[in-house]
Amino acid sequence: MAHLTASVEYGLHCLLTLVDAGPAPRSGKDLALFQGISPTFAAKTLAKLEKAGIVRAAEGVRGGYLLARSPDTITVLAIVDAIEGRKPLFECQEIRTRCPLFGAEPPAWASRGVCSIHAVMLKAEKAMRGALASETLADIAGQLERKAPAEFGADTKTWFDQRIAARRPRRSNPSKALAT
Repeated sequence: MAHLTASVEYGLHCLLTLVDAGPAPRSGKDLALFQGISPTFAAKTLAKLEKAGIVRAAEGVRGGYLLARSPDTITVLAIVDAIEGRKPLFECQEIRTRCPLFGAEPPAWASRGVCSIHAVMLKAEKAMRGALASETLADIAGQLERKAPAEFGADTKTWFDQRIAARRPRRSNPSKALAT
Protein backbone atom coordinates (compact mmCIF):
# COMPACT_ATOMS: atom_id res chain seq x y z
CA MET A 1 0.00 0.00 0.00
CA ALA A 2 2.96 2.26 -0.61
CA HIS A 3 0.97 4.54 -2.87
CA LEU A 4 -2.64 4.21 -3.93
CA THR A 5 -2.63 4.74 -7.69
CA ALA A 6 -5.37 5.90 -10.02
CA SER A 7 -6.10 2.20 -10.64
CA VAL A 8 -7.79 2.01 -7.24
CA GLU A 9 -10.01 4.99 -7.97
CA TYR A 10 -10.98 3.74 -11.43
CA GLY A 11 -11.48 0.23 -10.11
CA LEU A 12 -13.83 1.50 -7.41
CA HIS A 13 -15.80 3.51 -9.97
CA CYS A 14 -16.11 0.48 -12.24
CA LEU A 15 -17.27 -1.63 -9.32
CA LEU A 16 -19.85 0.99 -8.35
CA THR A 17 -21.40 0.70 -11.81
CA LEU A 18 -21.66 -3.07 -11.29
CA VAL A 19 -23.53 -2.73 -7.98
CA ASP A 20 -26.82 -2.08 -9.75
CA ALA A 21 -26.08 -4.03 -12.95
CA GLY A 22 -28.41 -6.85 -11.99
CA PRO A 23 -27.93 -10.02 -14.08
CA ALA A 24 -26.67 -8.11 -17.15
CA PRO A 25 -22.87 -8.14 -17.38
CA ARG A 26 -21.17 -4.89 -18.30
CA SER A 27 -18.27 -5.08 -20.74
CA GLY A 28 -14.81 -3.89 -19.81
CA LYS A 29 -14.88 -1.60 -22.84
CA ASP A 30 -18.16 -0.01 -21.72
CA LEU A 31 -16.89 0.35 -18.14
CA ALA A 32 -13.78 2.09 -19.50
CA LEU A 33 -15.80 4.39 -21.74
CA PHE A 34 -18.13 5.25 -18.86
CA GLN A 35 -15.12 6.23 -16.71
CA GLY A 36 -13.23 7.99 -19.51
CA ILE A 37 -10.22 5.66 -19.34
CA SER A 38 -8.51 3.42 -21.86
CA PRO A 39 -10.01 -0.06 -22.31
CA THR A 40 -6.55 -1.59 -21.84
CA PHE A 41 -6.14 0.14 -18.48
CA ALA A 42 -9.61 -0.99 -17.39
CA ALA A 43 -8.93 -4.55 -18.56
CA LYS A 44 -5.79 -4.79 -16.43
CA THR A 45 -7.64 -3.51 -13.36
CA LEU A 46 -10.65 -5.78 -13.95
CA ALA A 47 -8.35 -8.80 -14.40
CA LYS A 48 -6.86 -8.14 -10.96
CA LEU A 49 -10.34 -7.82 -9.46
CA GLU A 50 -11.38 -11.07 -11.14
CA LYS A 51 -8.31 -12.90 -9.84
CA ALA A 52 -9.22 -11.72 -6.32
CA GLY A 53 -12.79 -13.03 -6.70
CA ILE A 54 -14.38 -9.57 -6.57
CA VAL A 55 -15.79 -9.71 -10.11
CA ARG A 56 -16.51 -12.58 -12.42
CA ALA A 57 -16.41 -12.57 -16.19
CA ALA A 58 -19.31 -13.63 -18.38
CA GLU A 59 -18.37 -14.82 -21.87
CA GLY A 60 -19.94 -13.93 -25.20
CA VAL A 61 -20.95 -10.94 -27.27
CA ARG A 62 -23.17 -9.67 -24.49
CA GLY A 63 -20.65 -10.71 -21.85
CA GLY A 64 -18.66 -8.61 -19.48
CA TYR A 65 -18.26 -8.36 -15.74
CA LEU A 66 -20.53 -8.89 -12.77
CA LEU A 67 -19.83 -8.64 -9.07
CA ALA A 68 -18.78 -12.07 -7.82
CA ARG A 69 -20.37 -11.47 -4.43
CA SER A 70 -22.61 -9.08 -2.59
CA PRO A 71 -21.31 -5.49 -2.36
CA ASP A 72 -21.73 -5.52 1.42
CA THR A 73 -19.09 -8.27 1.63
CA ILE A 74 -16.50 -6.48 -0.53
CA THR A 75 -14.32 -4.21 1.59
CA VAL A 76 -12.39 -1.28 0.20
CA LEU A 77 -9.28 -2.94 1.64
CA ALA A 78 -9.94 -6.08 -0.43
CA ILE A 79 -10.25 -3.90 -3.54
CA VAL A 80 -7.05 -1.99 -2.75
CA ASP A 81 -5.13 -5.20 -2.05
CA ALA A 82 -6.48 -6.80 -5.25
CA ILE A 83 -5.41 -3.87 -7.41
CA GLU A 84 -2.21 -2.72 -5.70
CA GLY A 85 -1.06 -5.92 -4.04
CA ARG A 86 -0.32 -6.03 -0.36
CA LYS A 87 2.70 -3.77 -0.26
CA PRO A 88 3.82 -2.07 2.93
CA LEU A 89 3.12 1.62 3.39
CA PHE A 90 6.74 2.19 4.38
CA GLU A 91 9.89 0.21 3.74
CA CYS A 92 12.48 0.90 6.40
CA GLN A 93 15.99 1.27 5.00
CA GLU A 94 17.66 0.74 8.42
CA ILE A 95 19.47 4.05 8.11
CA ARG A 96 19.96 4.00 11.89
CA THR A 97 22.72 1.40 11.47
CA ARG A 98 24.73 3.51 9.01
CA CYS A 99 25.62 6.47 11.23
CA PRO A 100 29.29 7.47 10.62
CA LEU A 101 29.82 7.70 14.39
CA PHE A 102 29.40 3.92 14.62
CA GLY A 103 32.23 3.00 12.29
CA ALA A 104 31.99 -0.46 10.76
CA GLU A 105 29.86 -1.99 13.52
CA PRO A 106 26.83 -0.17 15.01
CA PRO A 107 26.27 -0.65 18.75
CA ALA A 108 23.51 -3.06 19.77
CA TRP A 109 21.27 -0.28 21.10
CA ALA A 110 21.19 1.38 17.64
CA SER A 111 19.66 -1.62 15.90
CA ARG A 112 17.72 -3.24 18.74
CA GLY A 113 14.02 -3.77 18.06
CA VAL A 114 11.95 -2.08 15.44
CA CYS A 115 13.21 1.27 14.19
CA SER A 116 11.25 4.06 15.93
CA ILE A 117 10.34 5.64 12.61
CA HIS A 118 9.27 2.28 11.20
CA ALA A 119 7.12 1.70 14.31
CA VAL A 120 5.21 4.94 13.65
CA MET A 121 4.72 3.95 10.02
CA LEU A 122 3.51 0.47 10.99
CA LYS A 123 0.98 2.07 13.35
CA ALA A 124 -0.22 4.38 10.55
CA GLU A 125 -0.52 1.48 8.12
CA LYS A 126 -2.51 -0.55 10.64
CA ALA A 127 -4.91 2.38 11.13
CA MET A 128 -5.27 2.91 7.38
CA ARG A 129 -5.88 -0.78 6.70
CA GLY A 130 -8.42 -0.83 9.52
CA ALA A 131 -10.27 2.15 8.07
CA LEU A 132 -10.32 0.60 4.58
CA ALA A 133 -11.48 -2.74 6.00
CA SER A 134 -14.38 -1.04 7.78
CA GLU A 135 -15.88 0.34 4.57
CA THR A 136 -17.58 -1.75 1.90
CA LEU A 137 -18.56 -1.25 -1.69
CA ALA A 138 -22.17 -1.15 -0.48
CA ASP A 139 -21.28 1.72 1.88
CA ILE A 140 -19.85 3.77 -0.98
CA ALA A 141 -22.80 2.90 -3.24
CA GLY A 142 -25.19 4.03 -0.49
CA GLN A 143 -23.37 7.35 -0.17
CA LEU A 144 -23.54 7.83 -3.94
CA GLU A 145 -27.24 6.96 -3.97
CA ARG A 146 -27.96 9.57 -1.29
CA LYS A 147 -25.89 12.18 -3.12
CA ALA A 148 -26.93 11.65 -6.76
CA PRO A 149 -30.28 12.70 -8.19
CA ALA A 150 -32.85 9.91 -8.33
CA GLU A 151 -32.62 9.59 -12.13
CA PHE A 152 -28.85 8.99 -12.16
CA GLY A 153 -29.20 5.25 -11.48
CA ALA A 154 -31.84 4.85 -14.17
CA ASP A 155 -29.80 6.91 -16.63
CA THR A 156 -26.74 4.76 -15.95
CA LYS A 157 -28.72 1.56 -16.47
CA THR A 158 -30.19 2.91 -19.72
CA TRP A 159 -26.74 3.90 -21.00
CA PHE A 160 -25.32 0.42 -20.39
CA ASP A 161 -28.46 -1.29 -21.74
CA GLN A 162 -28.18 0.70 -24.97
CA ARG A 163 -24.51 -0.23 -25.30
CA ILE A 164 -25.34 -3.92 -24.81
CA ALA A 165 -28.23 -3.78 -27.29
CA ALA A 166 -26.02 -2.12 -29.91
CA ARG A 167 -23.49 -4.95 -29.88
CA ARG A 168 -25.63 -7.43 -31.76
CA PRO A 169 -29.39 -7.77 -32.00
CA ARG A 170 -30.83 -10.87 -30.41
CA ARG A 171 -32.50 -13.36 -32.67
CA SER A 172 -35.67 -14.44 -30.97
CA ASN A 173 -36.65 -17.02 -33.59
CA PRO A 174 -33.77 -19.04 -35.08
CA SER A 175 -35.93 -20.53 -37.85
CA LYS A 176 -36.97 -17.01 -38.95
CA ALA A 177 -33.31 -15.99 -39.14
CA LEU A 178 -32.59 -18.96 -41.44
CA ALA A 179 -35.49 -18.07 -43.74
CA THR A 180 -34.15 -14.58 -44.47
